[in-house]
Amino acid sequence: MHRRQILSTAVAMSALLVAPAVFAQETTKTTDPEKMGEAETKHAMETMKVGALSLATSRIAEKKDTGPMVAQFAMFEVAEQETIADVLKSMKMDESAAKGTVAKPSDAEVMGMLDAEGKQMVEKLQALSGKEFSKMYVIAQTEGHQKLLDIQEEYLKVGKNREHLNVTKLARGQIKEHLKLLADLKTELG
Repeated sequence: MHRRQILSTAVAMSALLVAPAVFAQETTKTTDPEKMGEAETKHAMETMKVGALSLATSRIAEKKDTGPMVAQFAMFEVAEQETIADVLKSMKMDESAAKGTVAKPSDAEVMGMLDAEGKQMVEKLQALSGKEFSKMYVIAQTEGHQKLLDIQEEYLKVGKNREHLNVTKLARGQIKEHLKLLADLKTELG
């Protein structure tokens, strides 16, 4: 009986010594930013590109006379897009680069992410004002959010990185909420 206790204690001690190494290997496989796969890189780049247009146009909306509901949406969208850009950037870097504050991209950085079509939309919105601006802004945001939703759904089908998948699930929920808010804004604007 005594030998059984010694043997079971030895097995338990071995398991305790091996477990941290197994957990460390498992964590490294799923969270190591250096091991971001092709799907994760593609997802991050596409999300940041479409998000940059949403951010640029929302920063414009914050400065325009849009009415309280559009202004509030723009304010929330700026905060969200700055945050998601920071999160996705930090996921591509080493863990020590992550901070508790949001590193907001400059206007130049945001414009640098836009393609020709995005830059054209920014110029168009800058030239508009009042209700005409608000309507065009809501249409642009709706189209952009639908693209963002499609990007999230596509990645969720193929993604492998646990943290990246979880961030994507959260982003998808926010995007769906924003599409509903934008539909309400569109109705309100006529």
